[in-house]
Amino acid sequence: MQRDRADWLGRTIEDPIDPDRPIIDPHHHLWRRTDWPYTVDQLHDDTGAGHNIVKTVFVECMAEYRNSGPEELRPVGETEFVVAQAAETRRRGGAQIAGIVSFADLTLGDAVEEVLHAHEVAGAGLFRGIRHAAGWHESPAIKNSHSNPTAGLLAERAFRAGFAKLGAMGHRFDAWLYHPQLPGLLDLARAHPEVPIILDHIGAPMGIGPYRGRRADVLDEWRSPMTALAACENVALKVGGIGMNRYYGGGWPDLDAPPTSEMLEAYWGDELAWCIDTFGPDRCMFESNFPVDQESCSYVVLWNTFKRVAARYTADEQQRLFHDTAAEVYAL
Repeated sequence: MQRDRADWLGRTIEDPIDPDRPIIDPHHHLWRRTDWPYTVDQLHDDTGAGHNIVKTVFVECMAEYRNSGPEELRPVGETEFVVAQAAETRRRGGAQIAGIVSFADLTLGDAVEEVLHAHEVAGAGLFRGIRHAAGWHESPAIKNSHSNPTAGLLAERAFRAGFAKLGAMGHRFDAWLYHPQLPGLLDLARAHPEVPIILDHIGAPMGIGPYRGRRADVLDEWRSPMTALAACENVALKVGGIGMNRYYGGGWPDLDAPPTSEMLEAYWGDELAWCIDTFGPDRCMFESNFPVDQESCSYVVLWNTFKRVAARYTADEQQRLFHDTAAEVYAL
């Protein structure tokens, strides 16, 4: 399976655009899946493929949980795993894993403090926050998030108590949910302006299931809550996730060869620029979401796409988008 994917990705080769520009990649995963391994070996290959990736942030993906002990503490195993992977990136040189976003069940309420403290200890200075994925949809064609959320997770009293505890302990919340749920995130952001929120993958304008073939309508539905979220100063935005055919459609994996960066920019460029214009470069950061976005293109092609989009902005704004916003938001 991995060999087939590598063969397909290799059919579209590009030289990196502006290869010396320092980049922080604020969103990637690591796992030891036998069918699709992505550990420091693959990360090192991707971040060293031509773009100047200097630091990265790992985001939770249920990797290497502890297989014993209290259930609520088992996700700490993922932090322990990534700390070891981060040490390997320092040994090898090149891009360094500089931050970790882990998982803790925020529906534990105030009791989540024990889990967060365990992540802090295990994280050896790298722990930066929590992602409690909330993606839920009534359609059987749309898979709910791996955290098995309820429909109204973000509004639950216990969740909000845990969310408040997260903020009180000085940590951040990464939000992953689907575009119809953005009003719920807006309510959460307004209720807790003291908690930094990073919205992943441009707020997930869906393109599958009941949204297939309705892209213009979806984007219209998506823009209104996104505009309202941009008015919340505690919300930052990750500009990426555009290779997730499994959620956004696009049909890229069906092509004989992966799309070029010109093709991806033509399809997504206006929407990504709208996000940047709406939230501002000071609250936007480009992200790879690798290896998930590898469904549609290589690491080099993806960052070339972002650089094509960024050509619309000033040199200072590009510095924010590729490096400084991520450095500030995650205190790297």
